[in-house]
Amino acid sequence: MKVFKNRLVVSLTISLWSICVSSYSNEPNGEIIKPNILFVLTDDQAHWTLRTSGNDQAYSPNLDKLASEGAFFENAFVTTPVCSPSRATLMTGQYASELGILDFIPQPGHKLYHPGKATGLDPANITFAEVLRDNGYRTGLIGKWHLGDWTESGMDRKFHPTNHGYGYFMGLTGGGESPVDPNLEKNGEIHQMKGLTVDILTNSALKFIDDHQNTPFLLSVHYRSPHSKWLPVADEDWAPYENMEMRVPHPDYPDLDTDRVKSRMKEYLASASGIDRNVGRLMKKLNELGLYENTIVIFTSDHGYNMGHNGIEHKGNGYWITEGDHPATENLTKNSRPNLYDQSLHVPVLIRWPRVIQPELKIKKTFSNLDWFPTLLEMANIPVPEDKILRGRSIVPVLKGELVDDWDNDLYTEYSMVNYSTAHMRSYRTKKWKLVKDFQDPRRDELYHLETDPDEKNNLVKEKRGEIRDVIKHLTYKILSKMEEINDPLLDSITK
Repeated sequence: MKVFKNRLVVSLTISLWSICVSSYSNEPNGEIIKPNILFVLTDDQAHWTLRTSGNDQAYSPNLDKLASEGAFFENAFVTTPVCSPSRATLMTGQYASELGILDFIPQPGHKLYHPGKATGLDPANITFAEVLRDNGYRTGLIGKWHLGDWTESGMDRKFHPTNHGYGYFMGLTGGGESPVDPNLEKNGEIHQMKGLTVDILTNSALKFIDDHQNTPFLLSVHYRSPHSKWLPVADEDWAPYENMEMRVPHPDYPDLDTDRVKSRMKEYLASASGIDRNVGRLMKKLNELGLYENTIVIFTSDHGYNMGHNGIEHKGNGYWITEGDHPATENLTKNSRPNLYDQSLHVPVLIRWPRVIQPELKIKKTFSNLDWFPTLLEMANIPVPEDKILRGRSIVPVLKGELVDDWDNDLYTEYSMVNYSTAHMRSYRTKKWKLVKDFQDPRRDELYHLETDPDEKNNLVKEKRGEIRDVIKHLTYKILSKMEEINDPLLDSITK
């Protein structure tokens, strides 16, 4: 009888929640309500930078509150751990290798920029911003784009965000800018602005919300923090860390420069706290304007970050943070460590969707940036264009509490590093195993048993045991099958 009563309570709870969800979607006259969407994307922000993720040294009260009011994803990843490829995947729902964006896009003035070879996201690749715009949304992007714009002769609007579905743009089209007194584009012109970049971008976002409070909007706020360099930050963002003795991930890693890790960790987390403070400003504005209950708020990052993990710093194009140098090799520059570590791929994802997502929902299912495109369209009750290629799937059923038993939790990732060093890495990850193959140099292949080694410290790829060889064979097949499915250009070079 007790079991029966518990099941009845659960059933009634789900039914009542479904009624709330249904009433959220429609006016009394049957007209569909379009929710506003505030999409906050940060740069280089690891999953572990939030207290919600278990890091008690992180100061993130506003994001922790956001997580408590909605969903927190425990297993969210990107498919390429570097800026431009990851952002291309986010916007299109396709792998970066399909789009021809393999590594970060250098801008004029960068030593890797080649005049006459401007690259970017081809406007033929439809973005979710375009679909939302074409279905009644006012769209704006404030912050970092890094999917093309500048050429040696000036601005080429072919790759500009206003040619990818955003009706308004203010920010930086390239990859890097100072954390203070930045040069930002506004109304089609570059201006040097005074103040902290993170605050300037928020000021512009607040104005956009003010100006569009009476119409459905998609506002993408792409902060350049906590990308280095991290300082200066506001005094209030530095204060929580000023006297804190920072913990070092993997402190027993051979030759790790622990003093440098501690120093840089403090600056990095302070920069992340600047993001948290400004998310609080955005939430306050929504509340003041009465938009708090009809705005979906999303927070995530373009990829993860290492800070001493496995002896390296940075992301997919990482470098050693050890006392001694690692000499250059045939394919790698000095101290270079290209990688597909989970720390480079694992990102924070928080979603607040009032009356749809139950508070404090913890999602364990694997989610990737391929999934944003279909998820956002389903949130807005907009069908996916018929001719649109999508590699991801909507997670809305999971957000609504529906039982989804056939969710595939495997993850395929890729990174062809062509800037600075050369590596052509492809990886397949299951709950138990993760294989990384570097088709540029098979000596750099890696295999990790994630169930016993979640920190990826013990590379088993050279072991001769039959079980290990079988796993490598199976996951290699998975990698090659995925490469064939998406017509990965690398496949041609390795099969010749």
